[in-house]
Amino acid sequence: MTNAGYKQFCPVAMASEILCTRWTMVLMRELVAGTTRFNDLRRGVPKMSPSLLSTRLKELEVANIIVRRPCRGERGVFEYHLTEAGKDLRSVVEALGVWGQKWVESSLSLKNLDPSLLMWDMRRNLNPSPLPDQRTVVKFLYSDLPSSKRDWWLVIEREGDVDLCWSDPGFEIDLYVTTDLRTMTAIWMGLGTVKSESEKIELLGSREVAETMQVWLGLSPFSKQKKLVA
Repeated sequence: MTNAGYKQFCPVAMASEILCTRWTMVLMRELVAGTTRFNDLRRGVPKMSPSLLSTRLKELEVANIIVRRPCRGERGVFEYHLTEAGKDLRSVVEALGVWGQKWVESSLSLKNLDPSLLMWDMRRNLNPSPLPDQRTVVKFLYSDLPSSKRDWWLVIEREGDVDLCWSDPGFEIDLYVTTDLRTMTAIWMGLGTVKSESEKIELLGSREVAETMQVWLGLSPFSKQKKLVA
């Protein structure tokens, strides 16, 4: 590890030497969620530099929390998989998220807005079951962002696969969702709903897709946890 260590035999201190370095628990969130490839991990931690990501992955590998394996059929491509020790951290990551949802003030959380991270998380948690049995394309337009970050597309295939695009994929759009980034982030966090924030959201397109948006929208896995602070 890169820090000097706590020099205590206490298991909390020893675990903290591995897990409490900068970005490590956020990276663990991505690994626990099932992300295995370097570029996908980067999308889950977009503000983390590639060099630091590489360093943290090596540290987790040395600590026997992950193992690096060559990707079958793709020469030179590797995946990162949790070991038994890594899988045992799922409850730790979940407990940390539950605590943050309950006790961190909403106003503080909503200061950290990031469209790429929000859309990546929505794509990962999207529930395709209420959508039509065909390809469905939803375009999100964040009216408060510059043009380079304003437009995002979710392409949901009939098999349930979901792709996130930051340039036009060339398919017919089933639903246009126009809103501001703070409103959509609040909905994703469970601090509001599509219905309660309807005055701040414009939906144009398929009525079926629009009416089921709260169901198919990929919310935070902690969104059902009740907030205990404002």
